[in-house]
Amino acid sequence: MGKSWWEIQVQCADCLEESMFWRLETFGCEGMVSERKGNTLAVTAYYPQMEAQVLDLAALALSIRQDALCMGQEAPVVTWELIAEQDWSTSWKDKWETTSIGDRFLIHPIWLPEPEAGDRVILRLEPGVAFGTGAHATTQLCLEALEMRLGEDPGSQTIVDVGCGSGILSVGALLLGAKQLYAVDNDPLAIKATKENIELNHLDPARLIVDEGSVETLVKMVPEPVEGIVCNILAHVIVDLIPQWEPMVKPTTWGILSGILLDQAKLVAEALEKHGWFVAALWKRGDWVCLNIRRM
Repeated sequence: MGKSWWEIQVQCADCLEESMFWRLETFGCEGMVSERKGNTLAVTAYYPQMEAQVLDLAALALSIRQDALCMGQEAPVVTWELIAEQDWSTSWKDKWETTSIGDRFLIHPIWLPEPEAGDRVILRLEPGVAFGTGAHATTQLCLEALEMRLGEDPGSQTIVDVGCGSGILSVGALLLGAKQLYAVDNDPLAIKATKENIELNHLDPARLIVDEGSVETLVKMVPEPVEGIVCNILAHVIVDLIPQWEPMVKPTTWGILSGILLDQAKLVAEALEKHGWFVAALWKRGDWVCLNIRRM
């Protein structure tokens, strides 16, 4: 008998997307995907049947609703059903399509036919179960910010990626010409996805050193202070990480931060100021913001 999976559906406000992905990923879900319908978001995730009982799913649903209420949003609707192996293995991919981002990027899911690039850079992507497909506003804002930062002399730039997910930002920076990337994530599946996406984009793996861990791991990886930091996680995590960056930075280091809701931007900006950073620019898309930061 083939393996069965729980298909978990979350209907929520579109501003909750990153929070929902984080909660589902923490639970251990695989093959997550989201689809917008007006101001409503439908998030679908998959979990092996044998590893969760209905009570586990009920507890997950309660956590999801509490997350939303804490963020001042209506409680999401959470449902689940069992599906067979052959249904889940491809169904989550059906909603992805080739997407243009900013002025330079064309995000291409590798299971689709190769697109005509024109004057754009094709970023080939197989996200696996890692977060980072290019569909979310925070990822798009970060890629656009990287375009700006790497517009001149990218070959001199060494960058660290904190919480790399699928590696989309690291790979994007290398495709724009960055000299060297160092990336970390606490999820071993993210490390696997990042390494696969390095290969898919025909990049020299020596230019993107990736390992499991967080900032303390990065500090050991980088041989000297870096030119840039990218971090697309969640606001409260970023606030905790800011003071840990100190060993990796120099007076000219810049940063690109997202995963931050508009009403959380002040909290993050205050934490940055306490540790010698200032917000040079704030870019907004929907309810999400991207902070472009510099040293004071």
